[in-house]
Parts: sequence; C-alpha cells; structure tokens
Amino acid sequence: MSDSTLRIGVVMDPIADLTYKKDTSLAMLWAASDRGWSLHYMEQEDLFLRDGRAHARMCDLEVYRDTERWYSLGEPAVRPLADLDVILMRKDPPVDEHFLNAVHLLGFAERDGVLVVNPTRALLECNEKLFAQQFPQCCAPTLVSCRDSELRAFHAEHGDVIFKPLDGMGGSGIFHVGPDGRNLGAVLEMLTNNGQRQIMAQRYLPEIKNGDTRILLVNGEPVPYGLARVPMAGETRGNLAAGGTGVSRELTDRDLWLVDQVKPMIREKGLIFVGLDVIGDYITEINVTSPTCVREIDDQRGTDIASDLMDVIRRHFDGQQA
Repeated sequence: MSDSTLRIGVVMDPIADLTYKKDTSLAMLWAASDRGWSLHYMEQEDLFLRDGRAHARMCDLEVYRDTERWYSLGEPAVRPLADLDVILMRKDPPVDEHFLNAVHLLGFAERDGVLVVNPTRALLECNEKLFAQQFPQCCAPTLVSCRDSELRAFHAEHGDVIFKPLDGMGGSGIFHVGPDGRNLGAVLEMLTNNGQRQIMAQRYLPEIKNGDTRILLVNGEPVPYGLARVPMAGETRGNLAAGGTGVSRELTDRDLWLVDQVKPMIREKGLIFVGLDVIGDYITEINVTSPTCVREIDDQRGTDIASDLMDVIRRHFDGQQA
C-alpha cells in the first residue's frame, strides 16, 4: 500500500473552534496531509449504525498552516466507516454516555478492519484516573470511594489532599483541602453528589509547584521531552486549561522508570498514543482518549511528534513490527 492510498478519518470537536496555536489534532492532520493521505472529518454526532454497519456523515477535509484559515471542508456525504483505513478518535472528554456510545460505534468499524487510534476496547476499559491505579508502585496514596466516612478518614490520615471527579478533564472539579479541613464537607457533598458518585482522593504532592508534567508515549516509546505545566500563582492545578504555563523539560531517570512500569500494558492494549501525567515521582493519570501537548513540545524542542505517530500508523499497514 502506498502512502497516497491511506484514508484518515478523524472524529473531533468542531474544527472551527480549535485553538490554532496549540491543537494536537491539527498537528496530526498536518502530518497525515504531508504524506498525501486523504482526510475525512466527522463530529461525534455524525456517527450512526445501520443494519450492523457503522456509517458517518463525513466531509473531505484539507488543512493548512495558516492562522486565518487552517481548514476547508467539502460537502457532507454519508459513507461506511469501512471506507476508511484509519480513524483518529480525538473527541475530548468528558467520557460520558455520548462519548462511550460513539466508541461502541467505532468498534463496528474495527470489525471491518479499520485501525482506530486508540483502540475502542482500550478506550472503554481505561478510565484515565483509574487506569493509573493498576500501577500502585507509581502512584501517590490514593482512595476511590463515595462514602463520606472513608473520604474523611483519608483526609485525616494525610492532612493535605486533592479531591477530584473520575471523569473530569482540564483540571475541572479539582479541590485541594488542607490540614484544617476547610470546606471538606461541602467539597465531598458536591463531588460525590451526596454519596452517590465515586470520586478520587489523593495525597497532595507539593511538587506540583514545579509543574504537572505530560509525558507522551508513541507506541509505548516516550518522547524524550515532557511538558511541565506550571500552575499560576495561588493555583494547585497545572493544567493549561486552568491557566498553567507549559515548559518543556528532559525526562528524568525516574520518569523513564515510570514509563518502563506502564509500557508492557500500554502495548498489550494496543494503545498507540498515550499521555502520562506526572507530579514529582508519581503518575497521577494515564490519558488515552485525546492526549495533547504535542505542539508545545514541538515548538520548544524542534520535535515532530505527530510525524512519529504517522510513521507507526504507516508501519501498521506495511505489516512491519512497530
């Protein structure tokens, strides 16, 4: 199969609303377009199932490196997803009912031989916060519970605790409760919906002041530079969406040890593009849905991470050992 024959579908949030200067999905689309591969655009609501076959209302897509006009779309047409070779699932969380239904529909495309990045089974299995807990040697002390008494006992034991929902993104819904326990009751009531919803409690890591580092893995191999997302003054969240500043840094020996711990399972699950979130010595999340930070690392380090990803996809179709 030659480069020109690969047909790349992308399921993403509205392309008109992306942030041009830092969007990772756009970097992927540029890298695919540079190879002469055709691009086909879908939003989550465009997917549907008819008589056991997945279809979508999709548009041919062209992308440009132009801050004023970064894309153009053809006329929408209904086509089977099996007409595509690859589908990049780049819809941002939350991983809610609509997201999960879309992933199930993409699973029908996989049955027809389409490569979905990342694989649908992994997207369904790997809650980004809970997945990290399969590697307790890599994580700070953590509790997942909806019970007020258990969450309060965890706070009493550790004093300084982060509480967060299991399905949040971009730093939303994250609360830091210090040793004085101020607002603990209100935080727990809101996050657990009065004891009806599981949440995560994690010992606060003061190293957050130096940044929450995103480490990207392409086919299980780490990009040699991470992006430390340093919180704003007075903040405990380093997420760029919460106003953090992204500073690239080389991976440490500890970072590489953490990668080695998770790499076998990442590969076993067929996860091609993954983001580890690391604070100090610990993994806090393993992002599998729509990892970001490619553009910031590329801009600061001269890497071309999306091109490396396309090389892996190319080798998949060439039948090479990636």
